[in-house]
Amino acid sequence: MTQPLDPGARRAILDAVDALRDWSVERLSDLVRCPSTLGREQSALERMAALYAELGLAPRRIPTVPAALAAHPGFSPPLIPYDGRDNVVALHRPRERRGRSLVLQGHVDVVPEGAADMWETPPYEPSIRGGRMYGRGAGDMKAGIVSYCAAFRALRLAGLQPAAEVQMQSVIEEECTGNGALACMLALPKADAVIIPEPGPGLDALYTAEVGVVWAWVKVSGRPAHVRDMQAGLNAIEAAQIVGAAFKDYERAMNDGSRIHPAFRGVNHPVNVNLGTIEGGEWNSSVATRCRIGLRVGIMMGNTAAQVKSDIERIVEEAKRHERLRGAQVKLEFKGFMADPCVFDTEAEIVRLARRSYAEATGGSLRDYPATGLTDGRFFALYQGTPVACFGPDAVDIHGIDENVGLESIHGITRSIALAMAEWCGLEPAAP
Repeated sequence: MTQPLDPGARRAILDAVDALRDWSVERLSDLVRCPSTLGREQSALERMAALYAELGLAPRRIPTVPAALAAHPGFSPPLIPYDGRDNVVALHRPRERRGRSLVLQGHVDVVPEGAADMWETPPYEPSIRGGRMYGRGAGDMKAGIVSYCAAFRALRLAGLQPAAEVQMQSVIEEECTGNGALACMLALPKADAVIIPEPGPGLDALYTAEVGVVWAWVKVSGRPAHVRDMQAGLNAIEAAQIVGAAFKDYERAMNDGSRIHPAFRGVNHPVNVNLGTIEGGEWNSSVATRCRIGLRVGIMMGNTAAQVKSDIERIVEEAKRHERLRGAQVKLEFKGFMADPCVFDTEAEIVRLARRSYAEATGGSLRDYPATGLTDGRFFALYQGTPVACFGPDAVDIHGIDENVGLESIHGITRSIALAMAEWCGLEPAAP
């Protein structure tokens, strides 16, 4: 059991967090300026190494090596090589361990900005309007990373430090595989608990469950022809659309009420199949030769990534028999997420502490959030048995246009993490 914080220490910590408001905004701005989409995470990783050093910790690189991870049930087949974009971690070790160890984890990768011309301000130029910071990755989830760093710095500013080991992990590929989180989890000692400050859906929220996800890619090769003789050809783009449409019946079946886990009761349409990318064709006046579509298929509890992979294979095989696909070549591959769904233990002590710390720090309460997306928290919960408190600031349009996060919400999450870390880990006087 945790020991209640000394009132004087609590006040000193909260005062220190308050003093770090401007510092937090500046550090978040620095991170948002890093265009850390897939394969371009280096600038954000370097920024995190500098930030850990600023906290008085020695940054360490942990590579993501597919050959070393491939046998793990949480591994997902990667989209691109990992050279030059190692995860960055840092460890705080107390002089005398008296409390319990903690992981503070977050991802630096962001999704593509989409149509940059539709943003009110450029996506990688942080802009503050109406008490919110706008920019790609501001909410998902660079604000959370800054919150846990500011929480740790606040303890030091108050003349204190955790009396247990604290691991800080900045990882890649949360948005497509989770392999960065898996690599760090396996490379570091098992901790007593994990806090991941992922953003809430427009409000401060605590993740109670999350769906699984499989990414699949379908490549169709048709028969090219001049448009004047279009009927002699086989249009790969039209054929690929037929394959994509074949998943709609599956999506409806997976959202039948009898299949929905109790954690998602009341959530409208929790299992989503998304046609996310399409690439194809060569010329407006030519029947398209090839087309490739990328699918994201959600997974409800009671199902597994392996079972859904088999479902996808079956659906594609059935679609290939469609009369308009006769003569087409259809190839299916799986790259990216192969992730199982997860229910978090909301009665775990770290989760109860997170709720209580948030209430003390803000006067409010964290809203329960069964997520129709997924986080890196699944690795710790499913494969390590480590309790996870996944909660973060209110963010809006995190994969859309004009992504933004509330600055006051960030401050509240920082205060919450600082109190939770102090109570979970215990405190000792800060090292000089």
